[in-house]
Amino acid sequence: MFKLYDAGVYLVNGTEICTDPAEAAQKAGRPVDRAAAVRGTMAYDILKAHNTSGDMDNLRLRFDSMTSHDITYVGIIQTARASGMTAFPLPYALTNCHNSLCAVGGTINEDDHKFALSAAHKYGGIYVPTNLANIHSYNRETMAGCGRMILGSDSHTRYGAIGTMAVGEGGGELAKQLVGRTYDFARPGVVAVYLTGSPRPGVGPHDVALSIVGAVYKNGYVKNRVMEFVGPGVAGLSMEYRNAVDVMTTETTCWSSIWVTDDKTKQYLTLHGRPEDYKALTPADVAYYDGCIHVDLSRVECTIAMPMHPSNTFTIHELLENAADILHEVEDAANRQIKGARMDIASKYHDGGIWVEQGEIAGCAGGTFENICAAADILRGQSTGNGAFSLSVYPGSMPALAELMRNGRAADLIAAGVIMRECFCGPCFGAGDCPANGEFSIRHTTRNFPNREGSKPGEGQMSAVALMDARSIAATARNGGRLTAATDIEVEYTDPEYHYDAGIYAKRVYNGWGRPEPEHPLKFGPNIKDWPDMPALTDDLLVRICSYITDPVTTTDELIPSGETSAYRSNPERLSEFALSRRDPQYVPRSKAMRQIERDRRAGKGLPEEVRAVYAALEKAGIANDPDNTDVGSAIFANMPGDGSAREQAASCQRVMGGSANFAKQYATKRYRSNCINWGMTPFLVEHPEVFELGDYVFVPGIREAVLENRASITAYAVKPDGAVTAFEVSTGALTEPERQIIADGCLINYYRNR
Repeated sequence: MFKLYDAGVYLVNGTEICTDPAEAAQKAGRPVDRAAAVRGTMAYDILKAHNTSGDMDNLRLRFDSMTSHDITYVGIIQTARASGMTAFPLPYALTNCHNSLCAVGGTINEDDHKFALSAAHKYGGIYVPTNLANIHSYNRETMAGCGRMILGSDSHTRYGAIGTMAVGEGGGELAKQLVGRTYDFARPGVVAVYLTGSPRPGVGPHDVALSIVGAVYKNGYVKNRVMEFVGPGVAGLSMEYRNAVDVMTTETTCWSSIWVTDDKTKQYLTLHGRPEDYKALTPADVAYYDGCIHVDLSRVECTIAMPMHPSNTFTIHELLENAADILHEVEDAANRQIKGARMDIASKYHDGGIWVEQGEIAGCAGGTFENICAAADILRGQSTGNGAFSLSVYPGSMPALAELMRNGRAADLIAAGVIMRECFCGPCFGAGDCPANGEFSIRHTTRNFPNREGSKPGEGQMSAVALMDARSIAATARNGGRLTAATDIEVEYTDPEYHYDAGIYAKRVYNGWGRPEPEHPLKFGPNIKDWPDMPALTDDLLVRICSYITDPVTTTDELIPSGETSAYRSNPERLSEFALSRRDPQYVPRSKAMRQIERDRRAGKGLPEEVRAVYAALEKAGIANDPDNTDVGSAIFANMPGDGSAREQAASCQRVMGGSANFAKQYATKRYRSNCINWGMTPFLVEHPEVFELGDYVFVPGIREAVLENRASITAYAVKPDGAVTAFEVSTGALTEPERQIIADGCLINYYRNR
């Protein structure tokens, strides 16, 4: 089913994979030059068209458009305002699909929506009202086009199937575009995803996507690279099937994605009223890739990603055949990771099957027209039953819902007992249809990280989520909650034609692109606050390790929980109170104590005895220090932090809470590392973290100079409570010149203010 090549490959004429250049030359009928073949990928051409540096190894990218939703856009606009922005320099779509439950937190969610509408008027943006579409459905339908690049402040910003290289990043990177700067990045490697065969009936796009994630996530095969989908198998997939596979490339930790385009792509864009946005995209007759994932679609089976990561995959048949053992393994692994309540999933195996209490088909991955129609075909004339099991369906956009109503599929689902919901991303991040304590939920959504379903282990609330395709979820619903693969039931799939109604958006979306109204006032709610002042980096740095996490990977949702905490995303101080709250509840009081020490120091109130003792220990060890001119802050250690969401709050909350640095063996994603940098936190890499522990202090002399010079190695000193001092080496990894200065200035806002 899957083959991962150990080294780079040549793709000849878009169809033949060669591992040897001589073989590639023979098949191409001409000499093959690797350097030229590297330039033969679709990704290279698109990057070249958007690069302003003149150096394809060191990119400075300008995007065609940007997009944000209502967890992220207020902070981005506030950052850009503080940095001197007067108008949006590129189309910027502001969607309202995450915090649209306006009862949560009182008026503050709708206050943010009104802020966004006023900003669209003032700066010339595009405002998509609440529940009209989720962020990625809207961008697929109206913004993506062949050869374009889109930057979004949501990690699942992926429109590669429509010929658009899309990148999910933290808000700081979007703010840079808004003030006329560039996205700076070393040219990424490109990995071919070579598709052959055709999926069997009942095997959906999530089955394909989860299988790929399971094959490449743990080994980092595509980390920070571009996944380029090629091969004869592409042609047999519908556009919605491609879109639903493509959006899950985020879970591989790749940087972006791109697919070959064809007549189906042209038909999709024509259907959506944009035939001029089509152009054929194919690799050159000889293209070189840094790796290759060979996928035989005909051998993909119905797949499930068990808690607590999309890469924890099994075929559904494999799970059912070994249910007791696998469920116990999953339960044990989860409970080693979770602090607080215990997961109980082993008990779901009884009466000869695995039983679940909830199903969800939602969002940018599950809520597509074709997925929902397939679910309707499975459930037509059936019943989900009146037991514990329930199924909710969230269409990705109102145009999709309108067509589901016109063609009767919505009625079929409702008649079977399904609850039809609004266009809302809540089930993907724990803000909608949260299961009851102890329940097991199966979802065609993007993630099943800890707490993404709304659990609060510290308060005794724990449920479990697995990811599955809409078809197998519907098959399970048809069997009253007994886990079932869609290939195990007889279904006639109708594949109805889709008719897109552009008027639904024309009547409600405010499009002010190119027509800013500078005098239009911004509408602020009481929870919308400016960013607090961030101090510049001093010559030396003293931090206390306020959280020490030894899990293999730490997700963004553990660094700053999603769900109801996101209601406070426009209030930096209040949101920061939730930092690591579900992973390490003591982090906030520890970090706040360090923040107060620094505030007192800056106010001339002196240092507490504990900190003076640290400096005395350093002095005794012969290490020069200057307490009056050394920033005191907090830091965390995690083996590999930042997997998952692009939300900048994962870093900004640490910074607002007094954070000055992070220590890690490696960073899970570029976007989280970029978030740390843009908020003025030094992203230290440490090879031997055992040299310090929770509560220890770390002193880094000469840090400002070392950052500005981007030194390969920096000597730091761990200070134990007993006064023992140990030297060890850290680094920051490669930093661009602007990144060095951003850290030195204290944050991105300061960087722009200073210039």
